[in-house]
Order: sequence, then structure tokens, then C-alpha cells
Amino acid sequence: MTADTTGIRAGEELNTAALLEYLRGKVEGIDHTLAVEQFPGGHSNLTYLLHTGGREYVLRRAPIGPVAPKAHDMAREYRLLHALHPQFAETPAVYHLCEDPAIIGSTFFLMERRRGIVLRDRVPEPLSSIPDFPVLASEAFVDCLVRLHSIDVSREPLRSLGKPEGYVERQVRGWAGRWYRARTEEFLEMDDVIGWLGRRIPPATGSALIHNDYKLDNVMLATDPPGRIEAVLDWEMATLGDPLSDLGLTLCYWCWAAAPQAEGITQQPGWYTRDELVNRYAQRTGRDLRHLAYYEVLGVFKLAVIIQQIYHRFHIGQTHDERFRHFDRRVRRLVSLAAELVAAHPTENT
Repeated sequence: MTADTTGIRAGEELNTAALLEYLRGKVEGIDHTLAVEQFPGGHSNLTYLLHTGGREYVLRRAPIGPVAPKAHDMAREYRLLHALHPQFAETPAVYHLCEDPAIIGSTFFLMERRRGIVLRDRVPEPLSSIPDFPVLASEAFVDCLVRLHSIDVSREPLRSLGKPEGYVERQVRGWAGRWYRARTEEFLEMDDVIGWLGRRIPPATGSALIHNDYKLDNVMLATDPPGRIEAVLDWEMATLGDPLSDLGLTLCYWCWAAAPQAEGITQQPGWYTRDELVNRYAQRTGRDLRHLAYYEVLGVFKLAVIIQQIYHRFHIGQTHDERFRHFDRRVRRLVSLAAELVAAHPTENT
């Protein structure tokens, strides 16, 4: 195994023989052997490392079992990465798309293997011994998002990746529908949050390419120089839309240093506070952030729905991944947080 992969989880194995037979002659370097490992992170799409002919490729596919319509669209993610890679160096190159589910059970694509460190529950060596690493990483993290939001999306092929007009309204309506379809218990607080979001939609702040899940464990950090972003991962939900919706969701993952419930890497000494993160973004983009509280509620709401969808799949037996057994607890915390944020900003945008 490599340092960032594990053995394949039970029930998520690939048909290696069929995959090898299919790829031979279609992708450079594929020979008569194929070894497969799995990247352990992520809670939806499955990501594998392929070793063949002295080369390495990363394979992305949808989760095992039935998926919601338009969710986990690997073909769309492939085309987005193909269009974006020439303009955004942090995007891995893509090599091949297979839309025949007979090969491994779903659409999949192959992309470039990048090397670096993905931060999850701790900062490993050699980065942890660098005194100013938290500041370097915080700055690089924000600046990478700024670069993404500055890409010109007025021309093809990027212009066809989404419809920015009415983006937030569609988000509220669409994610509310997903919530009601995936519920496993009643949440009256969530009904109030959804109503607040529908009534308080702010004026659009512009159009940009947005990642829609930009967080610390979706970026890969280089070790030389320390703090540089080597890659941004997991582009499944990327589209054209309001850039502040990206920032709002990012804030859901970035801890208040003084919050009693705070946990995670960004709560540790030296990392940017949320205010510092927001201020750096504002300084580098010049965007009006007066309605940022709305986008943070929207972000918490969307995150709650995402976690609920994952838990729903476990609840009804579509997946037996034990990591998801207690995701209902995470959903309850997120719904409570969204309700608290709404209560703190009852007249937002009025």
C-alpha cells in the first residue's frame, strides 16, 4: 500500500479483470497487470489507485447501489475537469471516460495521480514541525479559492457548465427537495430554516466557477514548498453560480477558535480564524460580503442535506459502510446550528 491508500473496503471491490481488458489499448501505459488500492477518504463517490505498467492512475466512480437522479454524475465531473485543467493548475488532468456500466457497474473516469498531503484529523510530519505552517496553509487555502473564483467563465467550454442566473433560488428549492426525500425523522427546525432561506434570498454577487465542497480535506498540500496547494479534489458538485455560496459552505468547516464545540485542525493554534479567512477573501476579491450570513446558513443547510442523504443510504441498506452508522447525529447538530444562525439573523436582507 502507498501511504495514502488502504485495502479495498468489503463490497466496494472492482472487477479488475474486466477493467484491465477494457483499458488496454485505450489508456497509455496499461499493460497485462493491474493492482488496485482504495483511497479511504470521502463519503460518496469512490476513488481508487491503479498501478499498471509502472504508472499510476486514479479511478473515480459513483457509490455502490442506487443513486439519486443527477447525483454522482461522473461523466459531468470528467468533462468539467477536462475543461478546467488548462486554466487552473490545481485541477488534475483527466485521461479517459467510460460510460458503459457493464465494465465495473457504473460510469467511471481515470485522472492524474497527484502527490501531497491531505489533512484530516492531524498535521503529519514534515509539515507539523514547520512553525508557521498553519498560517502558510491558511493563506494558500483562501488564495486558491480566490483564484478559482477569478477564472473567466464567459467563454466555452466553461460557460456551458451551469446557469448562474437564479442560482441561489434553485439551490434552496433543489436541496429542500432532496432533504424531504431523504428524511428519516421529522425536523421542525429544518422546516423553519428552509422557509427563512426562501424568503431571504439576497441580490446576486456575480457569477463564478464554484467548487461547492471547498474544504481543507478536499485540497492536497505540497511538502515543498510547504503550504502550496498541489491539487483541489472532488469536483462532483462544481458549477457556475454565486461565489459567496462557495465561501459560505467553506465557513461551515472552518472552526471558530473560541467556540466550545469547535474541533478539528483549524481550531488549533496558528490557523486563521474565520474572520481572518473572510477578510483575506474580501481584500483579494473586493466582493461585497454584507449578506455573508445568509450564505453561511445556506452552506450549513446543504451540508446537513448531504450528510442526511448519506445516512439515508445506510438507513435503508443501500450501503453497509459502518462509517455512516451515526451520521444521523451529525445531521441533528447541523440542523440545530442552522436554526441558531437563523435566530441570530432574523431580518437578514430585509
